[in-house]
Amino acid sequence: MDLYRSTFVGLLLLNSVVFARSYRSKKRAGSFSEAPSNSEKVEHRGREDDDAERVRRLKWKFLPVFLLVNGADWLQGPYIYPIYKDEKGLPESMVALLFMVGFLSGGISASFAGSIADRCGRKAGCLAYCVIYSCSCLTLLTDRIEVLFLGRILGGVSGTLLYSVFESWLVAEYNKLMVDDEGSALGGIFSMMTTLNSFVAIVAGIFAGWLVDHVGTAKAPFMASLGCMSIAFIAISKTWSENYGSRQENTAEATSLLAEEAKDDHVQAPAKSALQLILGDKNILTLALTSCFFEGTLFLFIFFKFPALKLSHELSGSTTDLPFGLIFAILMCCMMFGSMLYNNLSTSASSMPTKQILIYTLIAASLCFFLPAHIREEKVVLWCFCIFEVCCGIYYPSMGSLKSKLIEDGMRASVYTILRVPLNAFVVLALSTTQEGEHHRNMVFTLCSGLLLAAALAVYRILA
Repeated sequence: MDLYRSTFVGLLLLNSVVFARSYRSKKRAGSFSEAPSNSEKVEHRGREDDDAERVRRLKWKFLPVFLLVNGADWLQGPYIYPIYKDEKGLPESMVALLFMVGFLSGGISASFAGSIADRCGRKAGCLAYCVIYSCSCLTLLTDRIEVLFLGRILGGVSGTLLYSVFESWLVAEYNKLMVDDEGSALGGIFSMMTTLNSFVAIVAGIFAGWLVDHVGTAKAPFMASLGCMSIAFIAISKTWSENYGSRQENTAEATSLLAEEAKDDHVQAPAKSALQLILGDKNILTLALTSCFFEGTLFLFIFFKFPALKLSHELSGSTTDLPFGLIFAILMCCMMFGSMLYNNLSTSASSMPTKQILIYTLIAASLCFFLPAHIREEKVVLWCFCIFEVCCGIYYPSMGSLKSKLIEDGMRASVYTILRVPLNAFVVLALSTTQEGEHHRNMVFTLCSGLLLAAALAVYRILA
C-alpha cells in the first residue's frame, strides 16, 4: 500500500476511534451526572425539553442545507487548480491571476454584501449564493479566457456569501429561541458543523476523483455541484424563514417607539456602523487580524499545496500521477479529526478556554508551513499539510464561537463580510507576486509561518 492510501486508511481508523471514545464518554457523563431534585425536575424539565426540541429542529433545518452547499464547494476542491493548469493548459502565472481576480472580487463584494443581506434578508442572501455559485460552475464548460475570468468573479462573490450569510442566518435564528445555556449549545452546533462538513468533504473528494476517472474530464465535479445547489435552493425556499439585521427593524411599532423616545430624550444616539463597531473594539480587530492571517494562509495553501506535493513526489523518484481526489480526502479526514478534538477540548470536565485553544492552533499551523519550506521529504510535506488541516478543524469552530460572543446580532452579516476585506486583500497581494518555481513557493510558506506566529501573539496579548 503506497503512502497516500496507507495514510488515508490510518486516518479513517483514527477518526473512528476518536468518535467512538467521544460517544462513550458522553454516554457515561449522561449516566453518572448528578440527578436534580424533584422540585428542580418539576420546575425546569419542561423548559429544558422544549429548548432541546427547538434546537434540534433548528439543526435539522440548517445542517442538511449547510452540508449541501459546502459539499458542492468540496466537489471542486481537488480540481480547481488542475482544471486550469492541466486540462486547460494555462501557465501558472495565468492561474494565479485567475485566483487573484476571484479574491479581489470577494474583497470588493465583502464591502457591501453583508449590509445588503442584513437589509434584504439572510435567507435571500443564501438563495443568491446558490444562483451565483451555479453560474460560476457553468463558466468552466468553455475555454474562453474572458468567461473563465467571469467565473472567478462570480466565485469570489459566492465565497463571500458562503462564509457570512449562512452562519449569520443560523445565529440569528438561534438567538430567537432564547434557550438556556446559550454559549454551550451554540458552540456544540459549530463543532458539529465542522465535523459533519469534514465528513462531507471526504466523501466529496473520493466522489470527485471517481467522477473524473469515469467521465474523463475535470469538469465533471463542477457539474455535480450544480445538482447540490439546486436541491439546496429548493430546501431554503421551502423550509427557512427570513431574518434581518438591525437596519430592517423598522416596523410601525418600532418607529413610534423610537419617535417617542426621541421626543422624551430630545437627542437620539446615532447607531454605529459595522465598520465603526470593528474599529472601536480591539477584540473584534484582533479577530479580524487572526482571520486575515489564518484564512489567508489557508487560501494560499489551497493554491500551492499540489505543486509542493508534486515536487516532493517527483524528488522521491516516483513516476506516477498524484491522486488528487484521495489527497483531498486525506486532508479532510484531518480536518474532521481537528473538529472532534476541539469538541473534546471545549466540552470536557477540564475544558480549555477557547482563546488558549486558538493560540496553540496558530502556533502549530505556523510550524506546518515552516517545515515544508525547508524539507523536501514527501512524507514530511504530506504530514505537515495533514496537521495544518487538523488546525483548520480546530480553528473554525473556535473562531465561530468567539465571533458569536463578541459581535452583536443586528449587524452580524455586515461585520462578517467586512472581516473578509483584509483577508481578500492579503491573498490578492500574495497571488499578484506569484512566480514559477520552488524558491518563490518556499518564500510564501516562510512568510505564512511568520504571520501565523504574529496572529498567535496578538491573540495572547490583546484578546479578552
